[in-house]
Amino acid sequence: MRFHSIKLACALAFALPLTGCFDSQTENSESSVKSEIRVAMMQPPRTGLSPLSDDAFKLSRWSTAETLINLSPASEVEPMLATDWKQIDPLTWHFTIRQGVKFHDGSMLTAESVVSSLQQALSAAPKPRILDGVDLTVRALDSSHVEIKTTFNDPLLPSRLSSPQLAILAANAYKENGRVVPTGAGTGPFELIEINGTTSAKLKRFDDYWGEKAHIDTVIAEYVPNGFARAAALRTGSADVVEAVPVSQIATIDSNLLYEVAMPRTNTLYLNNKSDVFSQLELRQVAAAAVDREQIIKTVYENHADIAKGLLGPALAWAAPLRPEASPIEAKTKANGEKIVIGTFTDRAELPEVAALLKQQLESAGFQVELDIREYAHIENDALAGNFDAFILSRATVLDSGDPIAYMMSDFGCKGSFNLGQFCSEEVDNALTYADLQPLGPKRQQAIIAAEQIILNDFAAIPLLHERVIQGESLRVSDAVHDPSERRLINANTKVN
Repeated sequence: MRFHSIKLACALAFALPLTGCFDSQTENSESSVKSEIRVAMMQPPRTGLSPLSDDAFKLSRWSTAETLINLSPASEVEPMLATDWKQIDPLTWHFTIRQGVKFHDGSMLTAESVVSSLQQALSAAPKPRILDGVDLTVRALDSSHVEIKTTFNDPLLPSRLSSPQLAILAANAYKENGRVVPTGAGTGPFELIEINGTTSAKLKRFDDYWGEKAHIDTVIAEYVPNGFARAAALRTGSADVVEAVPVSQIATIDSNLLYEVAMPRTNTLYLNNKSDVFSQLELRQVAAAAVDREQIIKTVYENHADIAKGLLGPALAWAAPLRPEASPIEAKTKANGEKIVIGTFTDRAELPEVAALLKQQLESAGFQVELDIREYAHIENDALAGNFDAFILSRATVLDSGDPIAYMMSDFGCKGSFNLGQFCSEEVDNALTYADLQPLGPKRQQAIIAAEQIILNDFAAIPLLHERVIQGESLRVSDAVHDPSERRLINANTKVN
């Protein structure tokens, strides 16, 4: 939705300096202004834009790297670099590779290049999370057909192959020691031509693209972790497309520049099930009972969010009708001055405010609370190592496949690669494994909600709210993508007016 117009009495100056200021020198001619857009990204890359990490989603949002399968806004699988696929037997799939596709370095897409990219993902350490608990063997049948064998009947395989972390790149992208350099190696409508560390990246239109040619000549992507600085870039026209405008900045920006997109994203308080405090079920229950979600949504998000009644929010319309009615949480006791450290990050401007409110709420329940708040790049390793008693994370729940199983296995499976709560339950693992074996549709959905209930009943984590992301766009841009799965931001259809 576009916001109602707010008339500003005067132009607002930057509240905070940009992280990596946009270089105005590129706007020297009328032609460059018409064919160039500037994008303010929320987080800098953590692995040099390797597609085998979460940086893959930047490559996808810029439409430079592509996968075998595309995922529609309704989470349905569609052709991309594969034009057709079929399940030959319970463990065998055949994929037909699109012909006439050029990589940005001029080499041609073949079945062998597909096999090479997928093998790189399978041998990566750690593996892309969409492959958690999944073993595949991949081989080329001929120049245009690939066979993939699974170790179990995996109805989700085509959806898995839509994950940006399984993008297909040219052979020259893969270097020694597992390093991947994606410049000049994708197949999308934009070619990545510069990686400037954690400051910026530059892309240009790829005229030999197999599909519709891009309208824009050049894309300059700047990394602006500070939410107030991103809002300032939108207000002043320094950026044309802005990720995640903070709710607190809505009133300072012309509503014609803002779009609200309901997201399958849950703001969750992960409790460290191995910490001295939250290894105790009773104290996890005390923490859960102390949380006032309505206060957080009203105070921090100004009601631009939905109360979390589970891990999966209203963006997955099928979840709520299957979920049993929750009873109010009543703690049998209070905390007795136990000290806890809660971590979160500044890249999403609302999270420090959420942390401050949670601190008050948990202290009212008898805890002593200390906050540790940094940029995400500087806190992720500590979070994954279990160095906090609790961690507040804004987490996409269907980021990889359009199906929440991968997220649930990653975050709550004993061997999950993103298990911030250090949580391990044989019952949960069995429930998730069972759900993952079910065919797409009602049976799978019911099994997913059953697994969610086991996780919630153990208070492994406390879901707080489901976010609505506010995307900023200058009036000189049209047809930027409003993607609830956060896979696209600009594409071939995006234009400069």
